[in-house]
Amino acid sequence: MTIEPVEQPYPLLDAGAAQPIWVTDQRALVELCEQWSQEPLLTIDTEFIRFDTFYPVPGLIQLADRQHCYLIDPLAIDDMSALIALLVNPAVLKVFHACSEDLELFRNSYGVVPAPLFDTQIAAAFANWGFSMGLQRLVKHALNIDLGKAQTTSDWLQRPLTPEQVHYAALDVAYLGNIAVRLMHELQQLGRLDWVLEESALLADSSRDADPSGQEYYRRFTQLNVNSDEALAACRDLAAWREQACRARNLCRPKVLRNEVILDIIQQWPSTLEELSAIKDMRRSAVQEDGQAILAILKDAKVSAEANPPKPIHLPAHVYRSKELKKLLSLAREVAKRENILPELIARRKDVEKLINSQSEEGAYRLPRTLVGWRKALVGDLMLSRLQSFDNESD
Repeated sequence: MTIEPVEQPYPLLDAGAAQPIWVTDQRALVELCEQWSQEPLLTIDTEFIRFDTFYPVPGLIQLADRQHCYLIDPLAIDDMSALIALLVNPAVLKVFHACSEDLELFRNSYGVVPAPLFDTQIAAAFANWGFSMGLQRLVKHALNIDLGKAQTTSDWLQRPLTPEQVHYAALDVAYLGNIAVRLMHELQQLGRLDWVLEESALLADSSRDADPSGQEYYRRFTQLNVNSDEALAACRDLAAWREQACRARNLCRPKVLRNEVILDIIQQWPSTLEELSAIKDMRRSAVQEDGQAILAILKDAKVSAEANPPKPIHLPAHVYRSKELKKLLSLAREVAKRENILPELIARRKDVEKLINSQSEEGAYRLPRTLVGWRKALVGDLMLSRLQSFDNESD
C-alpha cells in the first residue's frame, strides 16, 4: 500500500477543540460523511467504557477534518452505516494514535476496521521521536503543547458530558492531523513511510478475534504443570468454554472464571459441587450458574483428549534456548544500530521466541508474521540463517 503524504500545512484546531460540533442525528451524520469523504485524511479517536464487559462499550467518537472537531454520539444515533462506509473509503486516510482498542471497538460494535490506517504512535517510533509515545508526550514533543490531565476514569456513557470531558475528547483529535502530516514527510525522507503503513495495516489485522472459539487460549498457561493428555484437554476445554461464555454474556474473564481458578480446578480435579466450591477464589454464584458445566468438562476430558489430542503448551524460548535467544536479540540490536532505528522496532523478544519455537520435526524454522514484510530482508532472513548455524554447531 502506498499513500502520498498530504500537502503541508495542516492546521492546528485549538478553536475547534474549544467548541466542537456535536453530531447527534443520522441525517447530520450522513451529510457530514459525504463532506468528509472529500478530505485527504481524518483524525479519529474513541471513548468507551470497559469495566466488567468483554467488549468495549462506545461512548463517543471524535473526528477532525481541516476545519473542525466533531463529537459523534453513538448513544443517540442508531444507524452508523454512513460512518462505516467512510471508515473503509480507500481515498481517505484515517489517522489514529495508539489505536488497538479503537480498532477493537469499531470491529466489535460496527463490524468494520478503518482502512487505510496511519497510527501516529507507530509513526513516531519509526521517525525516532520515541518508542510507545503517549498522546500527551507526542503533542509536547511535536508542538510544545501541554494537553493537561487525562480523563481516564470518566464515565463516557453519562449525558450530558462535563465541559472538561468534551474539551479533553476534542483535543484528542485537534492536533493529530498536523502531527501526522509532519511525520509522513519525515518518514518519506527516511524511506520508512511504507514501513509505517505496513505496520499500521498489520495492527488493523491483529485487531480481529483470531480465536473466537477459545480453543487456543489454554496454551497461554505456561505455568501449568501436568503430564497427561486428559488434564491438558480439560484445561483446553475449560478455557474454551470460559472464552465462549465471556463473549456470549459480554463479561470480562474474571467475572466468569479467573485464570488462576482454571489452573486450580485442573490441579484439584473436583468431582462434586461441594469440592468445586472449596477451591480458592471460586465464586458461589459461578458454582450455582456454571458448576455443572465445569464438572461435565472434567468428566468428559478423557474422551475429549482421545477424540482431539491437545497440542502441547510450549514454554517460552528463554527457558531452554536462552543462549540462542540472547544472540538473536543481540543481532537485532546490531541491525537497529546500523539502520539508525529503534531496536524495539526491529524484533521484539516474543517475536524471536516464536521464531525459535517454530522449528518443525524436520528442523526447519518459519518466520512469524511479525518478522516478514520489510523486516524479512532487514533481519528475518539473517535470523533464519543464524538459527540454522546454531543447530549445525550443536550437531
